[in-house]
Amino acid sequence: MRLKLDNVSKMRKILFLMLAAMCVATITAQQYNLHDIVGGKYRAKGVPAMVSSADGMHYYMADALGTAVIKYSYSKGEPVDTLFSTRTARNCTFDTFEGFLVSDDENRVLVYRDKEQLYRHSFKATYYYHDVRRNLTRKLSEQTSKQMVPVFSDDSKLVAYVIDGDIWLTKFDFDTESQVTNDGEANKIINGATDWVYEEEFGVTRLMEFSPDNRVLAFVRTNESEVEKFSFQTYEEKMYPGYYEFKYPKAGRKNSTVECRIFDIESRVTRKMEVPLDEDGYIPRIKFTKDESQLAVMTLNRNQNRFDMYFANPRSTVARLVLREENKYFVDSELLNSIFFMDDKFTYLSERDGYSHIYIYGITGTLQKQLTSGNWDVTKLLSVDEQSQTVYYQAADEQPMRRNIYKVNIAKPVPQKLSQQVGYNNATFSSNGKFYVNQWSDYNTPTQITLHSGDGKQVRVLEDNRAAKEAFATAQMPQREAIKVRAADGITDLNGWILKPANFNPAKKYAVVMVQYSGPNSQQVLDRYNADWYFALLNEDILVAAVDGRGTGARGAEFRKGTYLNLGIQESDDQIAAARYLGSLPYVDADRIGIWGWSYGGYNVLMSMSRGNGAIKAGVAIAPVTDWRFYDTVYTERFMRTPQQNIVGYDKGSPIALAGNLKGNLLIIHGTADDNVHIQNSMEYARALINEGKHFDMFFFPDKNHSIVGASAREYLYEKVINYFKENL
Repeated sequence: MRLKLDNVSKMRKILFLMLAAMCVATITAQQYNLHDIVGGKYRAKGVPAMVSSADGMHYYMADALGTAVIKYSYSKGEPVDTLFSTRTARNCTFDTFEGFLVSDDENRVLVYRDKEQLYRHSFKATYYYHDVRRNLTRKLSEQTSKQMVPVFSDDSKLVAYVIDGDIWLTKFDFDTESQVTNDGEANKIINGATDWVYEEEFGVTRLMEFSPDNRVLAFVRTNESEVEKFSFQTYEEKMYPGYYEFKYPKAGRKNSTVECRIFDIESRVTRKMEVPLDEDGYIPRIKFTKDESQLAVMTLNRNQNRFDMYFANPRSTVARLVLREENKYFVDSELLNSIFFMDDKFTYLSERDGYSHIYIYGITGTLQKQLTSGNWDVTKLLSVDEQSQTVYYQAADEQPMRRNIYKVNIAKPVPQKLSQQVGYNNATFSSNGKFYVNQWSDYNTPTQITLHSGDGKQVRVLEDNRAAKEAFATAQMPQREAIKVRAADGITDLNGWILKPANFNPAKKYAVVMVQYSGPNSQQVLDRYNADWYFALLNEDILVAAVDGRGTGARGAEFRKGTYLNLGIQESDDQIAAARYLGSLPYVDADRIGIWGWSYGGYNVLMSMSRGNGAIKAGVAIAPVTDWRFYDTVYTERFMRTPQQNIVGYDKGSPIALAGNLKGNLLIIHGTADDNVHIQNSMEYARALINEGKHFDMFFFPDKNHSIVGASAREYLYEKVINYFKENL
């Protein structure tokens, strides 16, 4: 009898310990929530922008209140001068400013106020000019309209800027302002600045440069007269809503036409450069070499599979071809950012050997050498120190999920690794590569920001993100586990990760939500810190996984360009393969697989649910493209050519055309003021689903753009997403 009582006592003790353990596990799993995640409790902080001086030894920064522009020493981190202060500048009529620009000689500062955002990057504002030597401030322009994209001449005596599509020029020594062009007109002609599609897809807002001798201003004139307008309704709590209208070239439709011109400052004569260019071709970059007689004009044909760089003479207007690159797929315009001109040579990033690598060309266009090589990609060319003949770059040389910083000497090309920590390193260099700011993180370490000299030696820590690190550790957020998934081709291994709840029980069957983007050259599977919204899904006993399918980045040209002319096919096939792999795991319920994505990721949600034959039970698509005919020329045609050239590819990759095949529960979310992926996409997809008798859910954010930010919008959005998966998986 006593033995039996002892057994009962032991059983009670075991049950008590099990219950206690369950309680602890439950508490552990709920030590963080969506509000804290979206509110930034675990977000890594950055550092204020450090604007390099021309010599690369100092940097400029605005003070915390936006009242002064201060010059600092890179090496010591101490202030050495105040170039402008609203408190002490003569004739200053304002207390604060929003941004600044410093001339190379540091004698002049431009500050701006009353910023008015135009598109994602571009804005106009009221600029003020400060003469540092006289400590005197005045308005930059006497015109009533705001100014855009100012640029100083090399000798700092001139500044050019754009007002309402026209270029204006101020000569500081003479205190004069004059108009360079006079044909600028909204929705028709833009001089010096760029249109919507150039800004969004080429990442450029200014195409206007002074020559090294300060005698010529080169600029691109954009004629968007024949580009069709797109408009959407703006509500803004008005009784009678208005419309926003702008020029937006859609795939296969009319583009802006562009031409390169120069303005002779002394004679005030404007000339057109005789640069060969297809009527519907692009000029994504212009840049003077060290020689004022050589203006580099970089062009792409409309298919973007031929890149030409011409050297144009501003006096004779004659242009000669210096570099031509042709690709059977496309030339990535991001590679044009890798061109650095030295006195007798220039750098260029090319994929010609199957991977992205650095090449050195003589200034006449003769290939001198390949500087890097191997079955890995140089992901960025960061800086060039001409004095020491050193090139700095970022590379995915160890694994596609990681990044390292290297330097290599042009004469003796033996790469030297500068970054010391394993994970994701990104660097921003001062002029001439004298110093750099390195940002490093891995899956579980918030970004560590450090300052280094050009030889890699750490100078000091700028931000250790201790608060985020402690908060992340205290919350005991689960760690990502690396996984390998076989692609739909049955051959290729794909990189991925999976997150499990803190109280994970391998004997239990869980639902899984796959988070993905899947667009060309993108990556979601990176060894980089990111305490994102989906951690909150773990508190609902839902696993989270990510898999980078074919077409994503840092695995060579063939891997990232294999989706060419057939967007949406391999990408969705690989997410479907990932869903089936996850469903095969002993702790996953194969009937409860979900998928989430935004923008291209939203597009691939629709493609995966339409082509997966029920492998995915529920999906959330935010701001999805639903037919590539609705999207812009530059991005779409880079990967698909025009609908006229590739109608089969457009039809096969259209969720609208596949609406009848949709299987699973679907929620579509879109901002009504999205100027990028227009709400037209979701409206026409809704029409197609209705016509097919497919039931779905839809939610709109009034007057929100593609990012759906502001106030409590993001938390509201993610609450809706989490609740949808809870109810439908």
